[in-house]
Amino acid sequence: MDRKVRVRFAPSPTGALHLGGVRTALFNYLFARHHGGDFLLRIEDTDQNRYVPGAEEYIIESLKWCGLTVDEGVGVGGEYGPYRQSERKSLYKQYALQLVESGNAYYSFDSAEELNAQRTASEAKGETFMYNAATRKNLKNSLNMQDDEVKNLLESGIHYVIRFKMPENEDLHLHDIIRGEVHFNTSLLDDKVLFKSDGMPTYHLANIVDDHLMKISHVIRGEEWLPSLPLHVLLYRAFGWENTMPEFAHLPLILKPVGNGKLSKRDGNKMGFPVFPMEFNDPETGEKWHGYKEDGYLPEAFINMLALLGWNPGTDQELFSLQELCDQFSLERVNKSGARFNPDKAKWFNHKYLTRKSDKELARDLNEILIQNGISYEREKLEKICHLLKERANFVSDIYHSSGYFYKAPETYDEKGVKKCWKEETPGLVQELIDILEGVSEFTSANTEEAVKTWVSGKEIGFGKVMNPFRLAIIGAADGPHMFDIIEILGKEETLKRLRKALATL
Repeated sequence: MDRKVRVRFAPSPTGALHLGGVRTALFNYLFARHHGGDFLLRIEDTDQNRYVPGAEEYIIESLKWCGLTVDEGVGVGGEYGPYRQSERKSLYKQYALQLVESGNAYYSFDSAEELNAQRTASEAKGETFMYNAATRKNLKNSLNMQDDEVKNLLESGIHYVIRFKMPENEDLHLHDIIRGEVHFNTSLLDDKVLFKSDGMPTYHLANIVDDHLMKISHVIRGEEWLPSLPLHVLLYRAFGWENTMPEFAHLPLILKPVGNGKLSKRDGNKMGFPVFPMEFNDPETGEKWHGYKEDGYLPEAFINMLALLGWNPGTDQELFSLQELCDQFSLERVNKSGARFNPDKAKWFNHKYLTRKSDKELARDLNEILIQNGISYEREKLEKICHLLKERANFVSDIYHSSGYFYKAPETYDEKGVKKCWKEETPGLVQELIDILEGVSEFTSANTEEAVKTWVSGKEIGFGKVMNPFRLAIIGAADGPHMFDIIEILGKEETLKRLRKALATL
């Protein structure tokens, strides 16, 4: 790299941050870290009509939860600020006027009604209206007016826009780091609006000016921006900034789990999985959107899953720490084609990271769920419960849901289990089991198991004849982990109490 890597994540605060947006932020972050560069956060809030209160704070909190530390930008500061486009408003007009002066842009005075009439006329002929080299000479703009007329219109306060003057019939061969060479012909492109008379720039102008002023070296963004690439490159050329123009990389789409097309926020609600990093309550629609955080996903698992949506490390490795991702990431290994999102794989990643966590950490999270449900339990025992159950769990909430019998003795017993294993001889065996367990002084898993196995062997009966009713009495059902591990956690007194209760009830 012949210049310092500086990349930016530049979302619009128009709602919750979709996981496609988080992946864009992640790939920018990984690229910056890999090359020892800077990762910037810029908020592109030029579209005030679509601004959603709370969205900016949500974006910042989401990046923090994901562990993506911002070096420069909104909430952090830096020498190229301000980093909110609405606070840079005074900057953009001079650049728009510079383009008019150089003949690369022009004033357009067409009203919305006049443009709608043009569209309708084109549609009647089965054509699509475009404001471009073919139509601009017949429309109400400064290219067709005397300087005095333009001056008078501007002074009158009439609504106007400044449009980019797209070159006529020029073939552009542009380079994209992921896709290689991409071709465009300017005749198929329209004269995009760059600036409006209300003083606000459009995305295209603000984006280019800010990237230039903030010394952005690489623009890594979603595939949906690929059609804007020719305009952006031509803007750099028009400003005379070609030598410092960033390199571009357009990331593949994240696709629906089933069917065709891009994963949308509605797909998650329909199919029962989150598409946002954190829960978001839309203040305008009142809609509540699920979040990975609130659904019990670990940020490391979420990030690992996202990294492999479109990027391939070139090995069989699937589990990566954030540092490993930074070390190994390259844009050259990002796929061109869309990446299909797999909700089951997301759970698999969470399971893998959950099992890697210490019992102490998991017990802390489990304890929080217990407190919410009005349950108090010894922390040391919770650690043992987590150790026992984490291999079967995808989430800490799974440990909670499958550990209920630790906090409360069963009030009912599984009917099928009772029919199957509570036979005529069972009460006598359970009474003997009580006597055996009462005689175990140090009530550990190993000691109780040895005592029971010795007794069962001596009686020359099948192990299941004792263990199945034993499990039923302690848990109320025929499943669960190793019985002797369970009773060690419950303790001697509680174990005997449950056995006696089952004896009396069944």
